[in-house]
Amino acid sequence: MFVQLVQHTPEPERVVAAAARLCYSAASVDRLLEQEPQERRRLLEKILALGHLSVLEHAVFTFAVEGISRACSHQLVRHRLASFSQQSQRYVSHRERFAAVVPPSIAARPELQRRYAELLDEIHRLYRDLVEAGVPPEDARFVLPNAAQTKLVLTMNARELRHFFALRCCRRAQWEIRELASAMLHIVRAAAPQLFAGAGPACLNGHCPEGSLTCGNVEQVRREFSQPGLAAKES
Repeated sequence: MFVQLVQHTPEPERVVAAAARLCYSAASVDRLLEQEPQERRRLLEKILALGHLSVLEHAVFTFAVEGISRACSHQLVRHRLASFSQQSQRYVSHRERFAAVVPPSIAARPELQRRYAELLDEIHRLYRDLVEAGVPPEDARFVLPNAAQTKLVLTMNARELRHFFALRCCRRAQWEIRELASAMLHIVRAAAPQLFAGAGPACLNGHCPEGSLTCGNVEQVRREFSQPGLAAKES
């Protein structure tokens, strides 16, 4: 898996703080943008504590992602407030070879991994035969598995990112999208640490919302996410 922050709103914390001040100030926009770092930090801490998160929508982050499975991307695109551009299996032929993700639970068991690889080989041969027989790639792709790797560009605002992290950094999330979310969180924490202070699984800021399905390790999760980068590395 490869995750890169392509670009983001310039000075995202400055923009968000100015938007927050605008709601309660008669000052000009130029004045609102002129904030001392300490003042900005206090304001951002306050709006996060109050849940006044609409102003976070003014800060936007764009990522390039490669090497995730179609199983992962199907989960990712359910976050409808984000924007996605994904590699097309209709227009991009995989006749040479399609790359595939191997789940750790399969990779850890040699016999199952061997059978998994053999199945992927057979799927590739059938896909290639279909294309060489004149079947359009848009129809040949019907045999491609959820394991097939994909790449995409995605854009989310800071508010939706915090919501995304609350859901997908949770230990109850599927392992691959959890790894993706943890990597994205690690990246945006470096780019805008104040906007993403306390971001992560929902249990960081209250009780576990999973009820009887809780992982049962809330304190350990909180320790992991209190150390920048640790949760991403351990995913």
